[in-house]
Order: sequence, then C-alpha cells, then structure tokens
Amino acid sequence: MSRRQAREIALQTLFQLDMNPIDDGADVSKARQAAIEVAVSAADEAVKLSSNDKKFLLELVNGTECNLEEIDKIISDKSKEWKLNRMMGVDRSITRMAVYELKFREEKLTPNIIINEAVELAKKFGTDESSRFVNGILGAIARG
Repeated sequence: MSRRQAREIALQTLFQLDMNPIDDGADVSKARQAAIEVAVSAADEAVKLSSNDKKFLLELVNGTECNLEEIDKIISDKSKEWKLNRMMGVDRSITRMAVYELKFREEKLTPNIIINEAVELAKKFGTDESSRFVNGILGAIARG
C-alpha cells in the first residue's frame, strides 16, 4: 500500500466522522477513538496495511482530529467566500487533512506535494469543482 492509499483511507475515516457526529453525552473522545479504530481495522482487513502505512494513517486521522478547532480556524480565515459548514463534506475533510499535514505534522513535506495529494483526492472523491476549490484554499494557506 502507498501513502496515497493511506491518505484515501484517512479521508474516508475523517469524512465518516464529519458526517456522523458522535453525541452520546458520555465521552465523545472515547467514542470518536472507537469509531477511528473500527474504520482503520476494516481498512486493514480489506487491504492489509503495513505497520508503517497504519501508523501514517492513524497519524493523519488523529492529528487532524486533535487539531480540528485550529485547522478549521485556518481554513475559515482563508476561505472568506465559503463558510466551513457550506463546504462539501468531502472537500472539507480533504482540506482539513491537508492543513494538518501543512501546519501540524512533525515530518514536513514540501507544500506542493501535500497540495498535489489533496488535489488528487479531490479529483477522485469530489465533484468537478472540488480540485480547484481545494487547490485554491490550500494554495492561499501555504502562501501564508
């Protein structure tokens, strides 16, 4: 499996969490972590993740989740035309994950690699406009 495939599974997991908010009243963070573990376990059964790929996948999902409030603020600051809740769910999830990689991940990649990976995800999972939308927001964030 490649890092791109790990990103695809991370995207699907983040999208699932975004579209199915957990509000059980008790311990939301435990419930979210359980949902992440179920999604990763299902992916592992389907494609047999290597330990490195599983580690990368979990880092993307958990890192995005842990920094979500700050990530959403960064996106909102650069997307004046589009409120976060008006963005298509898949575009929002792709952008959030890419912002995590751009701003919070310890292992730094060049912004162009991260943006390209996000655009490819948008082409595969989004609408015809998704890739331009994701590219525009991430380009603005990368430029500062």
